[in-house]
Amino acid sequence: MPGGSIYVQPSDKYTGNSAQWWYEKLWREDAKNRRRSRYVKAGVGFVVGVAVALRFGLSTASVLVGLLVAGLVAAVDWYLDWHAFHATAVWRGAKHGETITARLLRRSLGRQGYTVLDGRAVKGEASIDHLIIGPAGVWIVDNESWSPDTDINVYGGRLFFGEKYGSTYARKLVKTAESFGDLLTRETGVQVTISPMLAVHCGLLPKGGVFVAEGLTVLKPRVAPKVIQAVGGRVYTDEQIELLTRTAAKELLKAAA
Repeated sequence: MPGGSIYVQPSDKYTGNSAQWWYEKLWREDAKNRRRSRYVKAGVGFVVGVAVALRFGLSTASVLVGLLVAGLVAAVDWYLDWHAFHATAVWRGAKHGETITARLLRRSLGRQGYTVLDGRAVKGEASIDHLIIGPAGVWIVDNESWSPDTDINVYGGRLFFGEKYGSTYARKLVKTAESFGDLLTRETGVQVTISPMLAVHCGLLPKGGVFVAEGLTVLKPRVAPKVIQAVGGRVYTDEQIELLTRTAAKELLKAAA
């Protein structure tokens, strides 16, 4: 199956049908096989449930126990299938990664003195999806999504998206962080160093869902608030946070949707 980022134009050899179209088509066509597999698993669960009930002297309730185990197995199998498909929602275009990440950031960081500004840009330069300002520092977060089988990792210190180098992307986001930091430092007189993050909504990341490569922290969206919360110490006072937030809202343009 062809892969790639949802922000990259598909290859000519797949003209007419995108990778997402094929994914959904194959998913629908495989529904019968998934159901058949679920029935088999539930059947095994029923046998195991009956055997366990008999083992513990519950012969009169063995059938009921078997049915309960079978139902549980079927439910878990259905959930795993649903979760696998749901995890591709951003890549398929069914959901917006920016909305998901913004909700996670505000829910986890809002009560801890952090502010989140969405869709900001420096005139004539790159834009970002989220700017986070809080006691422990300042971060920018960009959202991306690749096909489910794309391995996103660091090898030999270099960032890879599947078989492609991610160095250009990393340098661009690091440069954007520096540009935003310079602007805020210049306008407020407060020294600002911004840490860049890339939130990956679909694709294969290492165990733990986070790694650092070429100055960029790559992670699953749900991990982003945890990484920020894990930063110890206090860099900015409440007054400085308010100043930086007010300045960012004023000086950083609202990026076009």
